[in-house]
Amino acid sequence: MSPRQKVLIVDDEPDIRELLEITLGRMKLDTFSARNLGEAQALLSRETFDLCLTDMRLPDGTGLELVQHIQQRHPNVPVAMITAYGSLETAINALKAGAFDFLTKPVDLTRLRELVSSALRLPAPGGTGVAIDRRLLGDSPPMRALRKHIDKLARSQAPVYISGESGSGKELVARLIHEQGPRASQPFIPVNCGAIPSELMESEFFGHRKGSFSGAIEDKPGLFQAAHGGTLFLDEVADLPLAMQVKLLRAIQEKAVRGVGEQQETVVDVRILCATHKDLDAEVAAERFRQDLYYRLNVIELRVPPLRERRDDIESLASHVLKRLAINTGQPAAKLHPQALDALKNYRFPGNVRELENVLERAHTLCENKQIEASDLRLAEGNCNPEGGVPDLTQIDNLEDYLENVERNLILQALEETRWNRTAAAQRLNLSFRSMRYRLKKLGLD
Repeated sequence: MSPRQKVLIVDDEPDIRELLEITLGRMKLDTFSARNLGEAQALLSRETFDLCLTDMRLPDGTGLELVQHIQQRHPNVPVAMITAYGSLETAINALKAGAFDFLTKPVDLTRLRELVSSALRLPAPGGTGVAIDRRLLGDSPPMRALRKHIDKLARSQAPVYISGESGSGKELVARLIHEQGPRASQPFIPVNCGAIPSELMESEFFGHRKGSFSGAIEDKPGLFQAAHGGTLFLDEVADLPLAMQVKLLRAIQEKAVRGVGEQQETVVDVRILCATHKDLDAEVAAERFRQDLYYRLNVIELRVPPLRERRDDIESLASHVLKRLAINTGQPAAKLHPQALDALKNYRFPGNVRELENVLERAHTLCENKQIEASDLRLAEGNCNPEGGVPDLTQIDNLEDYLENVERNLILQALEETRWNRTAAAQRLNLSFRSMRYRLKKLGLD
């Protein structure tokens, strides 16, 4: 019979300690209690715990000090903070310091049991490195740092804002955070916020009742309900209209949603991860994104490096892509000529890993004798200067052709980023839809 898991409870109120001890005892857990910071630190030095629940205010210090103490000396132990109702800033500070999650007083016992069960399912720190290595390729210093951050963030329930350029792998990073954490067995629901029509957003996010509006022919759960117990990944969150931002903020704060036409709210247990290629600080400054929602989503920021900052990874990434293409087509893998590899390493890749995959897929199709030459890559000359300076004029034979190539690549990138939604791509390039149609036809992309 395996030993029972142990939980440390830190609170100076006897009634709270007793409530937590009884609730956790019924969950077949052993509990140890401390009335203050000093007693908690003494117990931590003598016993090995699987979880710590601590009040924020203690007679001889704060729960935040205990979180920092455990992070430094007992990093295997997840800590959950218990705060006064409405102390959102305190809870966010605890999450930034390394707390797993937080509860508000009065303690909701259902929420307490969910939190404890989730914390006790956490894998050991660093135990998921091999799985991450297989999915997140590259051994450059930026990628090693990124994997380390993913492993740490997977052990938290804090909202994470994943920043990075289009095509850099933000959704993959979000999936890895989910898959390495305690919610791995529950749903991971990705949603592109820029792809949902504004009039359907509330229904898509929160669900609706049959007959609540024209076309609502049956009850439908929303994305929050679909992600219950798991993770909701809000990609391109900066594209949400302001009216929807208000409703999203309330759903996150209250941990409950009300579908269109519903009278009652539904409690949801969802971890929020979000991403955008836009500069959220600039969006807040321009009053296109609510500052209160920004602070709620951006508890911890994780930056995904662009491909040009990790050129040493290009060779291994290219090899992986070519092997995958060979398997998918049932043909031998193509080889990169050394000059082709140099060309890739000297290219800026504005579309990042996604663009590398597209370039290699095209070259794999066009090359002769399964050997990819530099000419097969068809890289845009305007992005072939690794320092990002002015292109060498001696390499430009025809200005019209050069500018047309740059324009074609920018339009293709915008189409790929918007999943070939022409209206959205035109908006991203600040073009009218009529101008977009004209350019597509002129460039042979129609």
